[in-house]
Amino acid sequence: MNETITHYLQCWNVTDDRARRALVEELFAANASYVDPLVELEGRAAIDAAIAAVQAQFPGMVFTQRGEVDAHHSQARFGWGLGPVGSAPLVEGFDVVVLDQHGRIATVLGFLDKVPG
Repeated sequence: MNETITHYLQCWNVTDDRARRALVEELFAANASYVDPLVELEGRAAIDAAIAAVQAQFPGMVFTQRGEVDAHHSQARFGWGLGPVGSAPLVEGFDVVVLDQHGRIATVLGFLDKVPG
């Protein structure tokens, strides 16, 4: 599960559209859902578009994992931060990821713990 979470965070950091889309295609189920306080999405194309929008809103910032992945069965939760490389994150949250029977991400439930004013 740690490898899946590492690749998941990579998706959020890859700014090349083609490379990011390839990661999304590999990692997410075709009908994957993503829900956080700001968006509710379904499908790879919508998830990829949301990632691109976050990158446009926070240019030059990266997602990093905060703490350990807590996983059991086909689900995991983990903390993350978004901020400039080498600096304290400006945004913090945690996600719960659920895998399908093929090991692809079927569901992401995101929570925001710290957001800029």
